[in-house]
Amino acid sequence: MAPLTVGYAAALEQFHPTEAVALSAYAEEHGFSGTMAADHFAPWVPAQGEASFVWNVLAALGERTKGDLGPGVTAPTFRWHPAMVAQASATLAAMYPGRHWLGLGSGEALNEHMVAQYWPEAPERINRMFEAIDIIKKLFAASLAGKDVKHSGQFYKMESSRLWTMPEVAPEILVATAGPITAKRAGKHADGLITVGAPLEKISMLFDRFDTGVRESGRDPESMPKVLQLHMSWAETDEEALENALHQWPNGGMKFPKGDIRTPHELEQMAKLVRPEDFEGRLVISADPDEHRAYIQKFVDLGFDRIYLHNVGRNQREWIETFGRDVLPKLSR
Repeated sequence: MAPLTVGYAAALEQFHPTEAVALSAYAEEHGFSGTMAADHFAPWVPAQGEASFVWNVLAALGERTKGDLGPGVTAPTFRWHPAMVAQASATLAAMYPGRHWLGLGSGEALNEHMVAQYWPEAPERINRMFEAIDIIKKLFAASLAGKDVKHSGQFYKMESSRLWTMPEVAPEILVATAGPITAKRAGKHADGLITVGAPLEKISMLFDRFDTGVRESGRDPESMPKVLQLHMSWAETDEEALENALHQWPNGGMKFPKGDIRTPHELEQMAKLVRPEDFEGRLVISADPDEHRAYIQKFVDLGFDRIYLHNVGRNQREWIETFGRDVLPKLSR
């Protein structure tokens, strides 16, 4: 079992890239292990106000920090041909050996619709993602062997190509999902699982499906990383923590899928219906660091070995200092 690491989730949909890089470095100085950076073309709601290019930010982070670096997550299916995602990932891994991992998802219209393609239903988006993973894996393997490779599939074509810049070891590919069928397929085809905070029984079911897929691929589930992104709202008072959640992260109180929503303005209208009770069971909102620590510890006990924390307010430096002092040292396997 891998040792526990707790990293910082840099919300590029909330912070200017220069500030996001500075905050990530500050988090590392206070005990966070590395950085997961969001790949957003648009923020969730206009109040968040940013959406910088994740690959530029990750490269800057590589220069400013020493921990791990991952897009959490990017969709290799609509804005990008999978070969372009493979090239971006391989370049980052070559620049910062042993630090970069590639987090992939099936995409959301909020971040993908601007290329004006047909936006399919979820099953097709998931099938596209797994075909994209096949292409990326082919490119990584062939390029490390000094060979070209081509692809002709249901959704993508790629002429004979290779990546001319490669790290010595290909980046691990982690698949983000909250669904059991996709979790099993991820176990078969990827190197690890990413998910978000949810009821523990649901995550146990995801682990079970993922582990089944891993075993069917002939590998050991114990060797595969299980990664969690956990949103929370901490502030110096409970009232401030609640206000931060309502203003900056109302999407956390929306109990429905958001993959088909196209603009922050649509979500802004939906956010007017979010009430404090809608966050119950979805987001810990508290001024008590120990309440947050106890909640995080439940996921550690469940089996996550990498956790990335996102405080939804703009009070990032105060939160980093408080959690670096009062929360991270008290988490244990």
